[in-house]
Amino acid sequence: MNFFVLYLLLLKATLTSFSGLSSVPVIHEDLVLHRQVLTETQLNTAVAAGRTGPGPLGLYVVSVGYMVSGIPGAIAGYLATITPAFLVIPLLRLLASRTSDQRLRSAIRAILLAAAGLIVSATIPLGKASVVDWLTGVVAVASALLLALTQVETLWVIAGSAVLGAMVAAASLLR
Repeated sequence: MNFFVLYLLLLKATLTSFSGLSSVPVIHEDLVLHRQVLTETQLNTAVAAGRTGPGPLGLYVVSVGYMVSGIPGAIAGYLATITPAFLVIPLLRLLASRTSDQRLRSAIRAILLAAAGLIVSATIPLGKASVVDWLTGVVAVASALLLALTQVETLWVIAGSAVLGAMVAAASLLR
């Protein structure tokens, strides 16, 4: 895929999101469904890779770029991730003078609710691609409950799931 096109698609995803993972639906739509340069599994892997490392949640975009176009794609993802930081300061100065405007606050709340809806809509196809048997279903439900009901870090949930998967794979090899 062309470097500049990939950069623009990833930039669109990062610019239209309010938090790191709210760009998943945009990336899913553009790269998995329309252009078909990324699979559901690769997108899941990129999100997991981004969640296990330190730093902002949106860094998974670098992994997405790498899976699409190798090192040049990772560079496009990195540039798409940092570009909004250079644009946010002038935007914040502009909005700071208008924060008392009720219409602006209402618009921001509506955008946040729409982003939450997009995240839910992207989770369903990604979940279908990830849950392939009863074990992955149990791991998915247990992980979701653990993350929702406790303060356990995502890294430990992913690590525990990986250890469980390795144990199951080793047990199946011994049979």
